[in-house]
Amino acid sequence: MTNDHAEYVEAARWLNSPEELNQWLSSTPSEPLAVDTEFERVTTFFPIPGLVQLGIGECYYLVDPEVAEASDGFREALADGSRIKLFYAMSEDLELFRQWLNVKPAGVIDLQIGAGLAGAGFSVGYAKLVETLFGVQLDKSATRSDWISRPLSAAQEQYALDDVRFLLPLYNWVRAGLEQKDLWEALEQESARFASDLYDQDDPGSHYLKLRGGWALNGQQQQVLQRLTEWRELESRDRNRPRNRILPDPVLIALAEAMPDSKSGLNAIKDLPPVVVRRYGDRLLELINPGVDDDAAEHEFQCIRPPLTKSQQQLYKKVKQVFVRVAESQDIPIEILAPRKRLEVLVQNGFSTEDALMQGWRGALLSDVSNEIKAALSI
Repeated sequence: MTNDHAEYVEAARWLNSPEELNQWLSSTPSEPLAVDTEFERVTTFFPIPGLVQLGIGECYYLVDPEVAEASDGFREALADGSRIKLFYAMSEDLELFRQWLNVKPAGVIDLQIGAGLAGAGFSVGYAKLVETLFGVQLDKSATRSDWISRPLSAAQEQYALDDVRFLLPLYNWVRAGLEQKDLWEALEQESARFASDLYDQDDPGSHYLKLRGGWALNGQQQQVLQRLTEWRELESRDRNRPRNRILPDPVLIALAEAMPDSKSGLNAIKDLPPVVVRRYGDRLLELINPGVDDDAAEHEFQCIRPPLTKSQQQLYKKVKQVFVRVAESQDIPIEILAPRKRLEVLVQNGFSTEDALMQGWRGALLSDVSNEIKAALSI
């Protein structure tokens, strides 16, 4: 294909009402729906939607947020697991739809993952892949522009359309390659797992597990950290402020470690602003010292996963060699076949056929080396 981008430039088309959007979506209900979004989130907890881009076949449209929000057909299409939704690097788009529209899209396909499984490499950028596969250089100058204000410039409209224009051709390329490798179901499984994990991470009560720096705290301190982190998560959402604008992670960890029982103790915590003590001091002390001794809660409490010990690091290297060999034989990035965090969990927990790395499409690829993996973890 030519690399002359001009042949793809056309006047942007908009769906200007919920009725238009509903009708268009219902006209081809079995066709894959290409989806992308533009949004802003600098001083807020929740992303602010700026634009929705959609494509079916060779028809591409731009949709203002208020039109998409008022469209029952759009929400239904996103939630319909029988209709394929095409994304590229979909995590932020799914987060936007969950928080903005209270919709958890189903039937999603992340073509960045698909491209990796098909042999294009790990985490390849959309523009680079479009240029490699289709010989088209995309203009990315509008990437950081203002997507909230109207009217959008012609450059912004073209940029936005380009973000969905190549999703269907890319989908066709990925599907052909994965069917040849017998890995199409792997992409379906991995996309669904990725979306499920993303939704699970939305639980305020489990957000403390992301604060990996808290692993060295003892059990009681980690329970304090859990309560503080859950409070911050809810406060951030209620005030629509970024987490670090409420309290940064290191301060939460310092509070959990020191467990102060007075305002003077709070004031002694490094980097804890006095204004925070004045505003939240009483609440923080209640969370740190709840006055309840719940042995059952402590027994069921999930501690933050610690880093690997030196001996576990040696096991990690040995077992990773097996995974790398399989990944290379299948032309799959090791980062997709065996993400580091999941491989660390396997090393820490020991071999089990119930482990996520040994199930589904991974289990099928690793069946011939499962005994080798088990042996490597038993050293």
